[in-house]
Amino acid sequence: MVNPTHLGAGDIGLLGPAVATAALLAAMVYLLAAARLRRRGDAWPRRRCAFFAVACGSLAWALVGAVPGGPFTAHMAQHLAVAMVVPLLLVLARPLTLLLRVLPGGTPARRALLAVAHSRLVTGLFFPPLAAVLDIGGLWVLYRTPLLAASHHQPLLDVVVHIHVLGAGLLFTFAVCQLDPVRRPWNLYWRGSTLLAAGWAHAVLAKSLYATPPPGTAFVTSDVHTASQLMYYGGDLVEVALAAVVASHWYTTTGRAHRRSSSAHMVKRPSAARGSGRGAGSLRRRPAPAGTRRSRPACDLVPAEDRAFVRTAPRRPGEGLPQSESGTDHIRACRDGAWPSHERERGRLMQQNTPSQAEGERPDDGSAQDTERRPPGGGTHPLSGRRGLGIQR
Repeated sequence: MVNPTHLGAGDIGLLGPAVATAALLAAMVYLLAAARLRRRGDAWPRRRCAFFAVACGSLAWALVGAVPGGPFTAHMAQHLAVAMVVPLLLVLARPLTLLLRVLPGGTPARRALLAVAHSRLVTGLFFPPLAAVLDIGGLWVLYRTPLLAASHHQPLLDVVVHIHVLGAGLLFTFAVCQLDPVRRPWNLYWRGSTLLAAGWAHAVLAKSLYATPPPGTAFVTSDVHTASQLMYYGGDLVEVALAAVVASHWYTTTGRAHRRSSSAHMVKRPSAARGSGRGAGSLRRRPAPAGTRRSRPACDLVPAEDRAFVRTAPRRPGEGLPQSESGTDHIRACRDGAWPSHERERGRLMQQNTPSQAEGERPDDGSAQDTERRPPGGGTHPLSGRRGLGIQR
């Protein structure tokens, strides 16, 4: 039975200082690349620089710093930092996107980077369920087998375990978020369901550690309970942050696609009108869907005995009307709202221009002639707006 200490107590030899130094150098390179991009006139959010700097600082502290608490509690705090917090901050910083924007187009380095990012191997590794198995499955193997106790006696195995924890955490976080450009981004169903399943497996592992410590270890019960609770609640916080990143990215991408599709439908394409052989303003009569009833034309709503009059109706009130017709007949032909308002107005004008019974209305046999009513003094007609304009004989 052994009592392994936490990750930053010298078990990994020179790996901790070397990785911490590399992380600090990477942060400096990232900040210089972002500054060069801004001097060139390109925008790069400053929050991404803050994410990358905090991620590199957290990684260096987790590997060489002193973590308070018992041995297993300190080990679990470093596990959360290296395997969950640091990968999330690195993914939010989008280092691959920054590198592709800084490298000039057409250079061998940029082509090689794109070839690797779009390769089938990388696409397969970024499959969310596979990344979850490599990440959460590795934790189950580490804590539910004697691997943790064996890594305390074998420094090389301890180094391999730490590299796997960091690499698997990065792979899982990138596969779920997928903010940087890849060859085939997986849809929201795969990423969301994988995140839920991984969170459930991580919580079950934390509860199992609360009940039983890792095999081959001799941690005290209070230390095991504290470490298990830190793993449970800390993991839930990071997974909620991952879910927020996934939802925000999905909302942003779908909103852009919706705006592009809406603008494309609103733009009128002249090529469609030219190709149809008809005018740009012409209306094409589309076939009615199956099972629906097409609305009747306006002329079908007028009785058959009145259609001849309606089709040959004059444009001005009373002009060229047959002797047997009057404004009342025209209004009867335009009943039920079948014709536009200007047609009904024309019928009303004709009815007003027709003499009443007191003034000698024509008989029904059509022998009498329409008479013109002019305003006194030959002034402007009150309806037509023109001087002396009435019903022409």
